[in-house]
Amino acid sequence: MDDSIRELSLLADTAGAEVVDIIVPTIQRINVATFVGKGKVQELASRVKSNKADLVIFDDDLSNVQVRNIEKEVGCKLLDRSALILDIFARNARTATAKTQVELAQLEYLLPRLTRHWTHLSRQKGGIGMRGPGETQIETDRRLIGQRISSLKERLVKIDRQRTTQRKGRSKFTRVSLVGYTNAGKSTLMNELAGAGVLAENRLFATLDSTTRTVELLPGREVLLSDTVGFIRKLPHRLIESFKSTLDEVRESDILMHVMDASHRAFREHKAVVLRTLAELDVRDKATLLVFNKIDAIEDPEHLLALKNEFPEAAFVSCLRGIGLIELRDRLVSKIDSGFEEVDAIIPVSDQKSIAYIRKVAEVLEEQYTWGQIPYEGQTLGVVRLRYRVAPRYSDDLAALTIRYRDFQLVEEDTQPV
Repeated sequence: MDDSIRELSLLADTAGAEVVDIIVPTIQRINVATFVGKGKVQELASRVKSNKADLVIFDDDLSNVQVRNIEKEVGCKLLDRSALILDIFARNARTATAKTQVELAQLEYLLPRLTRHWTHLSRQKGGIGMRGPGETQIETDRRLIGQRISSLKERLVKIDRQRTTQRKGRSKFTRVSLVGYTNAGKSTLMNELAGAGVLAENRLFATLDSTTRTVELLPGREVLLSDTVGFIRKLPHRLIESFKSTLDEVRESDILMHVMDASHRAFREHKAVVLRTLAELDVRDKATLLVFNKIDAIEDPEHLLALKNEFPEAAFVSCLRGIGLIELRDRLVSKIDSGFEEVDAIIPVSDQKSIAYIRKVAEVLEEQYTWGQIPYEGQTLGVVRLRYRVAPRYSDDLAALTIRYRDFQLVEEDTQPV
């Protein structure tokens, strides 16, 4: 069984289905009417009958015509990969935000497939004011779904504004986001580092909602750690679109912790899927710490040694057994510090707004009050000399601030006014 089919089986199990048979057809050319050839459809119908199955799941997305034709032949319900993933998301959605995002994705998936969900599509809506050409039932359904989609999108825009406001309040902290393939152990790592109490199960897409907690990596060194929904191959694009407000945590973070299942033989493919999905979210060239999880499940010590040689900058942990977490914290601190730069600035005491902003977004290492002067204004006034360390996302703003006061000169000690 190849990895794609094994993953489909896991998705089916997560959705509550029991897999009784698997068919792996060789397709040289996609059949427009049934995706697979006529002979394979007949074989599928025979397998369904012999196994008394009531559901068929395809690993690829099908058109509404293909679904309708295959269902007619096999005599049971059929789901494609996107429909299955959407069903799992609907089952696991807990918060109002996640439910809104999933409903939007479901409706956008359903809209072009209405023809197979209703058998009364030729009926026309009658009644007072509805004489003449009338409105077919499918037109009514499409219009109502379109209105609901617009309403959900407006709701997500409001949610996005609220989340943006929340993130502004967190600007003082370095933000770290956990990303990775589904079931790689992100939520377990989140619980180990932050004691977050996030649901962590050995199932795909156990976590949908973004969770953010404060983590003290070292005494006085706190970061905001966010757990996000896992990625998967062939993740429906409409889901990525719907979950963009949740995934903004990833886009605006300072550091990514890319968690991978070190024991999975397809971890390289999983890594590539995550990178492609991040590219879809316009997340590129962001500082990233690779974290290989589940090292306790690796049976061959030579394999683990080879991974460490290949990825010397990565952290190797077992979240389940608490192995390697101290080293992980050290590597994360080093990764954060490597992205910071130290800056000296001289700001007038009267500009408390700028001083407060520096303290808010940067780590102030040293400050001293003295006297300074602006030669072209002939003033002598109190100034603050600050030495601070700042994340890259604020460096341009604070550089502009320090340039604004570059003409300050400190007054010599013996000329300071009493």
